[in-house]
Amino acid sequence: MTVISEQQLDCGGHPVHTLQAGPDSGPMILLLHGMKFQAATWQETGTLASLAQAGYRAVALDLPGFGRSPAADIEPAAVLKEVISQASQDRVILVGPSMGGRVALEFALVNPDLVTGLVLVGAVGVQENQERLKELSLPCLAIWGGEDVISPIANGYLIQQEVIGAELSIIPGAPHPCYLDNPEEWHRILLGFLTEKFPV
Repeated sequence: MTVISEQQLDCGGHPVHTLQAGPDSGPMILLLHGMKFQAATWQETGTLASLAQAGYRAVALDLPGFGRSPAADIEPAAVLKEVISQASQDRVILVGPSMGGRVALEFALVNPDLVTGLVLVGAVGVQENQERLKELSLPCLAIWGGEDVISPIANGYLIQQEVIGAELSIIPGAPHPCYLDNPEEWHRILLGFLTEKFPV
């Protein structure tokens, strides 16, 4: 049974709710969420437990105004910086679906010293950041549902094309939140990438 703990972090006087699992010593995976989801989604899908069992330190956070984090006048990037700092980590692997994918992508572009890996899942904001994608020089995985109508699969191909060494995995028949449609395949792809690029 994987232990998942709830922790409230203080981000500049604003409480931010997190769910955490796994060994403190493992590489840290910071899980963001989409517009209609929250940190608890990663507990419900079994992602927190899967990462912890594989030896990773998994932290899922509720961005301000979502889940159990009250709305606050603070930029998502500032929240991520604070969470990384409080976790005593130099660098993290960011996992961002949809809206969280845009946050993760833009954070990695501005803070390359804090991000060691990037997993974008049906991310939005790809085309808006297209001109800068070539600046990324880190292990990057794009995962898309084959039937994603929110963020077209063309965005996944764009990441694969523009980010040096980026990999693209498509889950056939899956909608925008492909990790909900097929959690087993999602975990297989995610853990395959992590164990290859960031072995514990």
